[in-house]
Amino acid sequence: MNSLATPARWERFVLPLLALVIAFAFWHVSVRWSGTKVFPSPLEVEKGMVELIHKHVLWNDIVDSLRRVALGFGTAAILGIPLGLILGWYPAINQVVNPLIQILRPISPLAWIPVTILLFGVGDHAATSLIFLGAFFPITVACVDGVANVPSVYRRAGRNFGLKPTQLLARVVFPAALPQIIVGLRIALGISWLVVVAAEMVAVDSGLGYLVIDSRNSGKRYDLVVAAMLLIGIIGLVLDLLFRSVEQFKSVRWGFRHDA
Repeated sequence: MNSLATPARWERFVLPLLALVIAFAFWHVSVRWSGTKVFPSPLEVEKGMVELIHKHVLWNDIVDSLRRVALGFGTAAILGIPLGLILGWYPAINQVVNPLIQILRPISPLAWIPVTILLFGVGDHAATSLIFLGAFFPITVACVDGVANVPSVYRRAGRNFGLKPTQLLARVVFPAALPQIIVGLRIALGISWLVVVAAEMVAVDSGLGYLVIDSRNSGKRYDLVVAAMLLIGIIGLVLDLLFRSVEQFKSVRWGFRHDA
């Protein structure tokens, strides 16, 4: 058993850590070899990271970004999940609404920036609206597909037990579609984190996205720019890992395939 656990631990932890070390070493050597005075080295970025940590404004920026994501993503989930379930449950309604969804879905949330600023002005409402637009369509489509992919035998079994349509949807179809819905939520959360950084560069004066652009404009502090970028990546990774843990809940775990 230990012989099986050791390779798994090696592949899961040691190899990714080794890849990070190699990447940072290559970064450091490339900066030193090129002799650039513009792009920072890892050591300079580390100093910039420490400087940001000692600035109390950093924590406010992190909280502001997370708050905007929570509001935009949460609103998208609250509206998108019921809509997706309805569209998946009633094909006739889906046939009417789906063309509109398919037209709007490919539009980048960033393309909506002029419209949201026109409607809401520069501020939180504009940024949150962009996050909502980025998360809403993946969630809705995942719910529609999740309901459509539920095996018909599940529905027939529910009807044989005398379940009414609403009971069948709530007790049979929704739990069966939940794994695919969770995947859609996870994808939407990643998009939300991408969008909030871009939105904060143009629509608000706080948050990690604003920190990046402000560090660039205020003295060209590229050490702070890259430090903020690394923070964005780390927080995004943590959010993804937290959402991955949801896939391990007993209520949804059966829907994901695991290698033997």
